[in-house]
Amino acid sequence: MSHPIAALISLAVAFSLAVVVTPWARCVGLRGEWFREPGGRHIHTGRTPRSGGIGLAFSTALALGVTLALPVERATGEAIRIGLLIVGPLLAFGLMARDDIRELPTGVKLGIQFGTAALAIIPYFLAPALQPPPGLLITQVQNPLGGTLYLPLWMSIPFSLLWFVGMMNTINLLDGVDGLAAGVSAIAALLLALHMWRLGQLSLVALPLALLGACLGFLPYNFHPARVFMGDSGAVFLGYTLAILSVIGGAKIATALLVLGVPILDVAWVIIFRLMRGHSPLQADRGHLHHRLLDVGLSQVQVVALFYGASALFGAAQLLPSGLYKLLVLLGMALVGSLLLGWLTRRQLDRGESRGRSG
Repeated sequence: MSHPIAALISLAVAFSLAVVVTPWARCVGLRGEWFREPGGRHIHTGRTPRSGGIGLAFSTALALGVTLALPVERATGEAIRIGLLIVGPLLAFGLMARDDIRELPTGVKLGIQFGTAALAIIPYFLAPALQPPPGLLITQVQNPLGGTLYLPLWMSIPFSLLWFVGMMNTINLLDGVDGLAAGVSAIAALLLALHMWRLGQLSLVALPLALLGACLGFLPYNFHPARVFMGDSGAVFLGYTLAILSVIGGAKIATALLVLGVPILDVAWVIIFRLMRGHSPLQADRGHLHHRLLDVGLSQVQVVALFYGASALFGAAQLLPSGLYKLLVLLGMALVGSLLLGWLTRRQLDRGESRGRSG
């Protein structure tokens, strides 16, 4: 079977399953009381079930299983890595599902995330003689502007764990507006697929397309006004899957970093700001960029469109042929981002002054 046909099958299976399974997952959440009460940093006003991750996880995993069974030529150890792509995120999803019913302590959640992340790199040490080794240890990082950074083993292990766990939490923290996390993940999956195709890794293209199909099938139920949320379990599943996809055929971390550049910088800023105020970096609040945009008067749809556009532009920069072009595009986007941040800060100050005068 040709690789393009396998890729289309993967996309179609995941999309079809997500469209069918997500409404059922919503019913499971309604019956099982998978709710998080409105208020505080949560912007929803009704009791919306947090069980949508079932649709995302089931459709992605089954589509990947179908892809693995298709008769296509694969590189040495690729089947094992695809197996890790299925098992690792599914395990993280299953363990984190308890958090969507009743919130787990932060230490327990981090333990689950680091434990399941370790699962992805262990096979690397079980069969180191295979080339390439079957695990998902990050041993090199591509510079988006050109060149490769090679990591020694003592650095590769913690870097890999932090990459997987960091991606889980980035998508989880991004999931604060209807359709935001699923849409940005879909854009990331599409750009990873295009990057793999450009590099000639044709047998791998079907993998991110499975995630793309699942996100596209889930979005009609999650876009504003959302009928179901993906929950922490679904967000962790998406983040872990994207993290593995970015390293499964050689490090494409730069692509994932560019697509998720805005949310990653947002998370870093929020953590620094919390530490400066003497608060825990894990303390939930409304300091994230999507919350601030809502607070200055943008609608949920406008916020989502802004993030979609930024993610697509940043990610597309990785597909440019020249490091100079990439640098110019990134500098231009950084300028636009700085202007946006200045405008946002000005709007917040103006609204604060208006409330002070009216009070």
